[in-house]
Amino acid sequence: MDGAGRLTRSLRSLGPQADLKAAAIGAVVLLRERVGFRARVPARPVIDREPPNRLVLLVERYLPNRTGIALTVLILLGSAGLGIVKGGHVDEFTAALSDARNALANSAGFRITTVAINGRKHLSQDEVLAIGGVNGRSSLLFLDAATVRDKLKANPWIADATILKLYPGQLQIDIVERTAFALWQQDGRLSVISEDGAVLEPYVSRRFVTLPLVVGKGADVKSRDFLALLERYPQVRSVTKAAILVGERRWNLRLKDGLDIRLPENDIGNALAMLSKLDKEDRLFSRDIVAVDMRLPDRLTVQLSEDAAKAREELFKEKKPKKKAGDA
Repeated sequence: MDGAGRLTRSLRSLGPQADLKAAAIGAVVLLRERVGFRARVPARPVIDREPPNRLVLLVERYLPNRTGIALTVLILLGSAGLGIVKGGHVDEFTAALSDARNALANSAGFRITTVAINGRKHLSQDEVLAIGGVNGRSSLLFLDAATVRDKLKANPWIADATILKLYPGQLQIDIVERTAFALWQQDGRLSVISEDGAVLEPYVSRRFVTLPLVVGKGADVKSRDFLALLERYPQVRSVTKAAILVGERRWNLRLKDGLDIRLPENDIGNALAMLSKLDKEDRLFSRDIVAVDMRLPDRLTVQLSEDAAKAREELFKEKKPKKKAGDA
């Protein structure tokens, strides 16, 4: 065999043993070449790789698989949330999220299909639903009954409310409405108030024109008791235009013809009874007077109108005896 692994003589001249020996030698040569190829040293890269950071090695060693992906997602979500807050879009985002979950609930069969509202007199059904925040996108599944009740009670017309959810799609709302009791004038503003003094709304509708008028600071909360007492004396009540609270202590009455009646701070009932008697017997309210002062308990003072005062003065002049000639 030469240096290239070739036999220098013909194999045909040898016997079978020579053939086996030659085959074994060839196999050994091929095996050495294969092992030598695997043992070759790989080529050195042109740029040396920098050793990894120790912190990176620790993170890769001790953190579970896919933790980096989770952290990335959290960072992205946090950045999005920060952008929503700084951009002032929290309400819009919350509304969009609420609409999305309501849409899913509605598609699952929890759409509000029937609404029953009991106890309403002044408010319409649409107004009650709008006040409670219930709309066509709301689902019964995600409707917060406590929130709806709080929104309804925040409206001055509604004193109390009860919310009942009947699955899969029925909503029942029971409300207790306040009643318009009087008109209250304060600082040039006119408002409709209830018996407990709650301001229901500004006075703009003519349907409240027949309500009694009270004027002054504190008249809103003190009017119920006074007007209840005034109702017991229809002779006075029927001609009263307004009740005016003075100094938050006592009341004046302004009659329809402009007559002012100054009531005492205490014992108002007796004063009203006296007024009724004087009008029945002496037609007090039809006299040519502008004011009746009843603040003093032992007397009643009447102020005449300007014309009546002049006429009275002339009358006294005519009745005054004339001096005779020669009298000193």
